[in-house]
Amino acid sequence: MNRREHLKLLLAGSAGAGLFIATGCSSEDEETSREILAQSELGYGRTEEEKQRDSRLMKEQFFTETEFEMVSILADIIIPADEESGGALDAGVPDFIEFMMKDQPQLQLVTRGGLMWLNSQCNSRFGNPFLDCSEDERMTIIDEIAWPDEAAPEMQYGVRFFNRMRDLTATGFFTSQIGVEYLDYRGNRPGFWDGVPEVVLEKHGLEYDQKTLDECIKEEDRNRIAEWDENMNLL
Repeated sequence: MNRREHLKLLLAGSAGAGLFIATGCSSEDEETSREILAQSELGYGRTEEEKQRDSRLMKEQFFTETEFEMVSILADIIIPADEESGGALDAGVPDFIEFMMKDQPQLQLVTRGGLMWLNSQCNSRFGNPFLDCSEDERMTIIDEIAWPDEAAPEMQYGVRFFNRMRDLTATGFFTSQIGVEYLDYRGNRPGFWDGVPEVVLEKHGLEYDQKTLDECIKEEDRNRIAEWDENMNLL
C-alpha cells in the first residue's frame, strides 16, 4: 500500500473522524521536551496551570521501551515517509502518543492491552513477539485488523486497538509541522469583497452609483487606514 492509499484510508471514514488534539513528547528525550515546552510558552497561550501540568506530564513515562518501540513501528506502518513528505516518525508521532497516554489516562489500559494482544497473536502464530517478527509476519497481523469491514469476528479487539492507533497517529502527524506542510494548510486568510457581481445587478436592474464605487474599499487600498478631512469626508 502506498502513501496516498494510506491517507485515503485515514481520512475516508471513522478513522479520520475522531481525532485527538494535543502536543507532546516522551520522557526519553528531555531535550525535545524542553523545546516543546518553550514553544508552548511562546505560541498558543497556555495558562500557568496548564504549563505546570504539561511540564509534569512530560517528565512522566508511560510506555516501556519495548512498548514504545512497538508504537513507533505501528506509527510508521500507518503513515510511512515517502518522496513527498516525511512520515509519522519524522513528525515525532510516537512521542505524541506517549504524551496522550498521560494526558488522557482512559487510553492507557486499552492501548497497553492492545499491544499485549498484538504480542500474543505474533507469539501464537510465529513463535516470536511482535518486535522479533519479520516485516511480512507483522503485516500479516496488521492486514487482518486494518480493514474493519473485512476483519473476522475474532479479530475485533485488534480492530478497535488499531483504529485507536490510527486515530492517534493521524492526529499527531497532521497537527505537526510536517503534516501541516504536507496538507499545504495556510490557515485563515482575509478575502476581498468587491460588491455584488455585475451579472446579479443586471438581473435585478440595479447598479452602483459612482459615489459608492469611489468610496468603497478597493483591493489595492485594503491595508490603508481610512482618513477623513475636517468635514468628515473620506479622503
